[in-house]
Amino acid sequence: MRQLLIQVPRGQGDKVLDMAKAHQGTNLARFEASDTEGELDFVITYVPNRQVESFLEALDTLPDLHLTLVPRGMMPLKPPPSEAPQQVKEVQLRSPLEIFLAGLQSVGSWKGFLGYAACAGVVVWIGLFTNTIYLLTAAMLIAPFAGPAMNTAIATARGDLYLLKRSIIRYGAGIAVTVVVAGILSVIMQQQAPTSLMMASFKVSSVTILLPLIAGTAGALNLIQSERSSLVSGAAVGVLVAASLAPAAGLVGMAAAIARWDMVVNSLFLLVLQLAGINFSGAIVFRLVGLSARGARYNRGKRWLFPVVLGIGAVIMAGLLTAQLWQEPTLQRTTLEQRTSTEIQQVVQESDLAKLVQSNVQFTPTKIEGQNTLLTVVYVQRNPEVTASTETIQTQLTQAIQTHLLEQDFNVTPLVQVTVLELPEVQGKRVEG
Repeated sequence: MRQLLIQVPRGQGDKVLDMAKAHQGTNLARFEASDTEGELDFVITYVPNRQVESFLEALDTLPDLHLTLVPRGMMPLKPPPSEAPQQVKEVQLRSPLEIFLAGLQSVGSWKGFLGYAACAGVVVWIGLFTNTIYLLTAAMLIAPFAGPAMNTAIATARGDLYLLKRSIIRYGAGIAVTVVVAGILSVIMQQQAPTSLMMASFKVSSVTILLPLIAGTAGALNLIQSERSSLVSGAAVGVLVAASLAPAAGLVGMAAAIARWDMVVNSLFLLVLQLAGINFSGAIVFRLVGLSARGARYNRGKRWLFPVVLGIGAVIMAGLLTAQLWQEPTLQRTTLEQRTSTEIQQVVQESDLAKLVQSNVQFTPTKIEGQNTLLTVVYVQRNPEVTASTETIQTQLTQAIQTHLLEQDFNVTPLVQVTVLELPEVQGKRVEG
């Protein structure tokens, strides 16, 4: 329920009451009042969230209307007392107008926005430079990208070209500040090589597209739900949106500073994919709950804008995903590492020489010209009945693993090291489990 405080010229109060009743208003009150402009009727009503937009449209037919919409969940109770639990348990989605206005209120000042973006760039840089993963989470908390992300989706759903332009400009400015700050810090500290966390962050998986789609959906759901119907805070959703953008933005600056253009390309791929995915899913959710080009107290929307922007987003995502499939392994490193681990397990099992203890697979941080180096370290334990020497087992497994990986056409250069681990011996006797 939303509380509305309505001022109309004297004699119009009864019309307001009738309109409120027609829109399921409850706990209605009207009394005579006056202000500097003369006599008036003052009406207090509580209207269900889903009725707010249509109620405002009806009110706009009245002359000299002044109203205050209280954007908080209310619990109006009425007799009999025994029905109080039933009266308050129904929690509805926010009205489209309230969602739109809440998005506009979240814009904030340019100074504050750019300041937070710069702070996020510093924290991202520290986290990536020192391999401190929890600092990436801290950067996601202060990165101000959720606001423009959701406003872009709202503008797309409403067909608001003016808001869309402003949101995209703010989006781009925030990301650019984060990129520049991270790059400058890498130059100042004379960084020469990528850290292990940088290597882990720039890798792309074949399921990367799912994160921005979920982030956009979660961000939209957070804005459309009434405050009492959501168990997830807005800050948590903001972290999810920033998780798609902050590390990639910081990585662009750091990678450019050390001239690792392959990492720059991958990070830009991630950024564009995240931006398109968040807007695509968020705009669809907003549209489904009623945001449209025309509504109460809103008439500047362009009906053509929603399908056009959504189509552009779909084309961008389709193009990026197609490029990802063709650019193997560049844009599928995480997926290939996982697939390689599975293939190694299969080779060792089929060899009958040893049992797999552990395999570590990763693309190397150093780039060798002309090859995609995949470093594979495999630890095995010989089977009890195998009498071959350790060197023989290592040689045969190394050749088998390399040959098998080359046959998979992963477009990688597998450098394989096999280590045969022996069971411990106690007083000259081998201990077996």
